[in-house]
Amino acid sequence: MTGGVVLYAFCHGLSSSLIGAPLTGMEQDEILVQASRQGDLDGFNLLVDRYQGQVYNLALRVLHDHAAAEDATQETFVAAFRGLASYRGGSFRAWLMRIAVNRCHDELRRQRRRPAQSLDRPLGPEDQPPEVADPVAGPEDLALQRERGRALAGLLLDLPPDQRVAVVLSDVQGFSYEEIAAATGAGLGTVKSRLSRGRARLRDLLAGQGELFALPERPKAEGGAAGGGER
Repeated sequence: MTGGVVLYAFCHGLSSSLIGAPLTGMEQDEILVQASRQGDLDGFNLLVDRYQGQVYNLALRVLHDHAAAEDATQETFVAAFRGLASYRGGSFRAWLMRIAVNRCHDELRRQRRRPAQSLDRPLGPEDQPPEVADPVAGPEDLALQRERGRALAGLLLDLPPDQRVAVVLSDVQGFSYEEIAAATGAGLGTVKSRLSRGRARLRDLLAGQGELFALPERPKAEGGAAGGGER
């Protein structure tokens, strides 16, 4: 992605002093935001390519519905493009995720007004976030990973939405406390409290899943077999 942004900056005459220098993620975002504010859709499309997976992953885990997550993702980027003038620098990712979080809360409110739609239905294969296959995992391991993913997605629904968002941003997407605070509009103390309560609740729920999340036991060494085994 860095090479693509540097090439883009070179071709469009943006931040030429950075050409050849390593760019941080925030510097890359600034280049693309600068272009997008000037109406350059190519620059904004690079931002979409960079963050649409994270936005969709958050929306799906919060909303538990494939179509609703797709709609929330699309609405997030439309709102972001229209609202670029309100971006004041800092973490563009956190700014974008705040829009996504707001869209998810809007959809949850709409779902509460439609009681016939159940949030407790199991996720199907079409509702799962894209998976990155483990190149060394066998068929049984891959099947277990998928089963655990479906179970964890269902368990997240037992968390209040604010805790669910905090856990997904922190433990799935690797956001810092500061980024979560910016993305949710909450103070650092509130973010830490939500994470603590959400993780504790998830631990309790995972404990009730029996062997699905249990670690495999190591084979026990045979005792008292000195000299009795094959060499």
